[in-house]
Amino acid sequence: MTFGARMLKTGIAVTLALYISTWLQFSPPVIAAVAAIFALQPSIYRSWRYFLEQVQTNTLGAAIALLAGTYFSNEPIAIGVVCILVIMLCMKLKMGESIGLTLVTVVAVMEASGEWEFALNRFLLSMIGIVAAFLINIVFVPPDPRKQFNKQIHLVFNQLSLLLRTAISDEMKEKVFREQKQELEDGLLSLMEKYKLLEEELKKLKRVKYRQTRQIVVYKQLLHNLQKGFEVLEAVHEHYFQSDRTPDINMNYDRHLEKLIKFNEHVLLKFEEKVKPESWRSDSIEEANDAFMKDTSNYCSEKRDGSLRLFIVAAAIYDYGHQTIRSNRLVERTEMDEHEQVASGE
Repeated sequence: MTFGARMLKTGIAVTLALYISTWLQFSPPVIAAVAAIFALQPSIYRSWRYFLEQVQTNTLGAAIALLAGTYFSNEPIAIGVVCILVIMLCMKLKMGESIGLTLVTVVAVMEASGEWEFALNRFLLSMIGIVAAFLINIVFVPPDPRKQFNKQIHLVFNQLSLLLRTAISDEMKEKVFREQKQELEDGLLSLMEKYKLLEEELKKLKRVKYRQTRQIVVYKQLLHNLQKGFEVLEAVHEHYFQSDRTPDINMNYDRHLEKLIKFNEHVLLKFEEKVKPESWRSDSIEEANDAFMKDTSNYCSEKRDGSLRLFIVAAAIYDYGHQTIRSNRLVERTEMDEHEQVASGE
């Protein structure tokens, strides 16, 4: 487990919410602390959206809970019915993310049994926690999905590289392979979430620069590229070792995979502008990819046992190579566009 900024910010937000509640003499301050924990979000846009949603749903939930506590009671069955009603309203308003904290407010307000001053105290405690989390999130180490994506994509690629380099030779122990593969799959899912945050923030910007739009396209392709690499692992595990292979075939597959992995690494470095744009063109890789597929087709035409399985693996490797070539071209095109804009003074 790594210690991240979000962990630290959660602790600071909880502390701030407790201090403010105590200073304003609102009790119990633990409600504000719970609200702060719920309200911390992974991006500035989501923090703002969550803040607006919580203001609306908490106000609505508190009003319903106050009326229910006034005209009914604070019996467990009454609280349960009101919670169901509030959940339905939140879903109807398409504010499902705010349900958890809204229900905390509802239960706290219904405890007042119609005493509006007591209910207002509970509602304000929730608002203190939400505001504290929002302020800490945008002031203290504000989340940067682009930076997080760049960092994680290298971690995911390094793990993919290790597994692909040992896939054909079958050097890794089965237990270790399963663990590493599961970590890679989790990393890809996390990377996908980071991409969604990037795309989400870009769509909400009123004035989006051309460079930002192009980068999002490249980010999406780089993510797709890694997913194709993961599909190669799946294909090798499911089909490669069940086919009739020669030492030459093993060497051919292993060498071609090694070449694609190195090229993929080069594309990532090129995107970060760490290598010269002309240092490695995709033409040679495209020729090697076509030649690899042709050799596999010739071998499979001999109708050996499991040749179709071998062809499935080859197709997955070819697709991985194709997507890596596409990533390289997108990166090169983005760099050319940026240089043209600088030259034209835009």
